[in-house]
Amino acid sequence: MNEIPIPSLSVFGGNTNTISGKRTTRASSEQRGQFEIFVILTSERGLGLLGSKNRKVVGLSLLRFLSAELTRGYFLEHNEAKYTERRERVYTCMRIPRELEKLMVFGIFLCLDAFLYVFTLLPLRVFLALFRLFTLPCYGLRDRRLLQPAQVCDILKGVILVICYFMMHYVDYSMMYHLIRGQSVIKLYIIYNMLEVADRLFSSFGQDILDALYWTATEPKERKRAHIGVIPHFLMAVLYVFLHAILIMVQATTLNVAFNSHNKSLLTIMMSNNFVEIKGSVFKKFEKNNLFQMSNSDIKERFTNYVLLLIVCLRNMEQFSWNPDHLWVLFPDVCMVIASETAVDIVKHAFITKFNDITADVYSEYRASLAFDLVSSRQKNAYTDYSDSVARRMGFIPLPLAVLLIRVVTSSIKVQGILSYACVILFYFGLISLKVLNSIVLLGKSCQYVKEAKMEEKLFHPPPASTPGKPPPKSQNKCKPSQEENLSASVTSQPVHPKENVIPLLVTSSSDQFLTTPDGDEKDIAQESSELKHRSSKKDLLEVDRFTICGNRID
Repeated sequence: MNEIPIPSLSVFGGNTNTISGKRTTRASSEQRGQFEIFVILTSERGLGLLGSKNRKVVGLSLLRFLSAELTRGYFLEHNEAKYTERRERVYTCMRIPRELEKLMVFGIFLCLDAFLYVFTLLPLRVFLALFRLFTLPCYGLRDRRLLQPAQVCDILKGVILVICYFMMHYVDYSMMYHLIRGQSVIKLYIIYNMLEVADRLFSSFGQDILDALYWTATEPKERKRAHIGVIPHFLMAVLYVFLHAILIMVQATTLNVAFNSHNKSLLTIMMSNNFVEIKGSVFKKFEKNNLFQMSNSDIKERFTNYVLLLIVCLRNMEQFSWNPDHLWVLFPDVCMVIASETAVDIVKHAFITKFNDITADVYSEYRASLAFDLVSSRQKNAYTDYSDSVARRMGFIPLPLAVLLIRVVTSSIKVQGILSYACVILFYFGLISLKVLNSIVLLGKSCQYVKEAKMEEKLFHPPPASTPGKPPPKSQNKCKPSQEENLSASVTSQPVHPKENVIPLLVTSSSDQFLTTPDGDEKDIAQESSELKHRSSKKDLLEVDRFTICGNRID
C-alpha cells in the first residue's frame, strides 16, 4: 500500500505525519479520533466510495467552512406542498376572527329573539289562550282538545314566570350583596368559578325538565299512562326556574362586587380566568361537531354576560340616583369584560382550528345549521317552538334570566303616576317592535343561509315519528314542488293539526335520536351506530343540541 500524504490541518491541530501500516500520529486522544475519520475518508477504500481512487483531498480550513456556510443555498420549491400548507394555515388563522364574529353576531341575535319573546309575544299568546279557554263554552266544543298543544305550553310558561317572579321577592338582593362583599378575594374567585359550573349543569338538566313538563301536559290521553303526572312535573319546573334564577343573581352580585371594589383586583382575577379556558380547550382533539358545541356554548355565554352587565349597570345606577356621570365610570370596566371575552374566543378558536386542521369555512356551516332551526320552526310540520329550539341547541334557557331581569327592573325603577305608566306602555310597544323587526331580519337572513348551504330539501321533509326505543322510519318525498315558493310560504303559515283518525305518535327530533339513549331496545341502537358514522357532516351538525353546555364532549 502506497503512503498517502496527509495535508496540514490547522483545525485538528497536531503535527503532519504519514500513515503506513501501524504508523499513527502524535496527538492527543481527541485529535486521534479526528484523524481516524480522516484516515477512513482518505484510505483507498474511502476514495473508492467517493468516486475516484486517485482523487486528491482538498485542504480544509475554517475560512473555507465559513465561506460554505455563507454561500450555500436551498430551494423551497422542492417541498412546495409543505410550505403551501403552512401558508394556508396562516390565512385560516387570519380569517377566523371575521368568520367567528359573524357566527357570534348571528347567534347573539337568535338568543335576543328568544329572550324578547318572553317579554313581548308570550304574554299576548297567554292572553289569547286564556281567552279561548274562557270563551270556549260560548262557541261549543268543536275539537277534542280544549287548547292546542302550543297554547298549553304557553300557559305553563306564563304561570311558571309569574310564580317564580313572586318567589324572587323573598330573596333580598341587598343582603346578598353585602354578604358577598364581606368575603375575601380568593373566596369570591372560587365562588364565581363554582357558579359557572353550576350554571352549565342547571342549563343542561333544566331544559329536560321543561320538555318533560310540556310533553306530559300535551300528551294524547289515549296513550298508556307512563308518567308521574302534570303537577309533579310542574312543581319540578317551578323549583328549577327559581333555583336557576337565584344562581344567576349570585353571579350578577359577584360581578357587581368586582366592579365596585377599590383596587379592581377581583375583576382582574375574574377576567384572567377567561384565559385559563384557552389552556383547557386548545390542546384537546376537536372534531367539527365538538367545535360546533363549543361555538354554541360561547354564544350563550357571551349573551348571558351581556345581560349580567346590564343588571350590574342597573343596580349601580340605582345606587347613584341615576346619575349619568356614573355610567361613564362603569364604561371602561364593561369594555374590559367584553374585550377580554372576545379576545379569548378568537384566540381559542384560532388555535383549535389550527391544531385540528379545520378550515374557516366550517363557521358558515354552523351558521346555516342555526338558520335551519329558525326556518324549520316556521314550517307547517314544526314540532317545537323556536325559543325551545334555541334552548336545546345552545343551552340558553330564557325563563330564569327573564325572571331575574324583571325582578331587578321592578325593584330598581319605581313607576308612579299616569305619565310613568304611559312610558311603560310605550316601552312595551317598543320592545314588540324590536322583536318583530329582529324576527323579520333574522328570518330573511336565515332563508339566505339555508339556500346558500343547499339545505332546502330538508325543510319539506315531515318530522320523524317514532316510538321510544326504535329509530324513525325514512320519509319519502313523492312530490317536490318549487323549493323557493315552499320556503317563502311555509315560514309564515301555521302548523297543521293532525287528523283525528291518525293515532298521534311521539315526535322526536333527529338530534334526540342521535345524542340521547332511549329506554327501549339497545340492540337497535347498536345496529344503527354503523349507519350514523357515515352520515354527512351537515346532517351531523343538525343533530348537535343541548350537550353544548356540558363542556366539550369528545366522541
